[in-house]
Amino acid sequence: MADAAQIHPGARVGAGTTFGPGTIVMDGAVIGVDCRIGCGVVIHPEVRIGDGVRVDDLTVLGKLPMRAALSAITQERSDIPPAAIGDACVLGTHVVVYRGATIGPRVLLADFVSVREDVTIGEMTIVGRGVAVENKVTVGPRTKLETNAYITALSEIGRGCFVAPNVTFTNDNFMGRTKERFKHFKGVTMKDGARVGANATVLPGLVIGEDAMVAAGAVVTRDVPPRKIVVGSPARVWRDVPESHWLENQ
Repeated sequence: MADAAQIHPGARVGAGTTFGPGTIVMDGAVIGVDCRIGCGVVIHPEVRIGDGVRVDDLTVLGKLPMRAALSAITQERSDIPPAAIGDACVLGTHVVVYRGATIGPRVLLADFVSVREDVTIGEMTIVGRGVAVENKVTVGPRTKLETNAYITALSEIGRGCFVAPNVTFTNDNFMGRTKERFKHFKGVTMKDGARVGANATVLPGLVIGEDAMVAAGAVVTRDVPPRKIVVGSPARVWRDVPESHWLENQ
């Protein structure tokens, strides 16, 4: 159905790749072999897509960032590199990947995921339905971000981490008031193997240590020590994480 799509002459498309009706591929885009691109997909200039990638209907790749007059972190830039999608990725419907995002191989971005600029997502990570990954975020390989999690800007998530549904990360203790806040913006850091339970909230600049576990519904107001379980609001150490749950023992 390639004749039903609009493919710019300056785009490069690998053998065996197919397009649904209404898809637009812009100048300079590079798409690998044996990809399946759905209906109404928009692939912006210079996007790089690897081999064997599936992109479902109405997804947008390489979207330029937007900056409001009061944006605190988003910057107007002319040096944003192209979006890159690794081999064998699966992207659901209504996914938006901004220019400047790099998605590693074999990553799943479920329906309605948003991935902002200056984001890197590691190999074989799963990003669930409706997850928002804001700008300047790093997500390690083999991590799971579950449905409707909010990953605030400036966060770092390590290897083999787990973020449950409806988790909220924050990066602004001043909640938008006073100019002093511009000196203190800082996201959440999750070390390798850390896990956060459903509906938990993590305050700005905090570190969740290696293999630590935040219980469901907790409000994290201080760093979580490695291999400890914290519960409650404010979260407090409850007990050790069992050795059988350590990432190195999986």
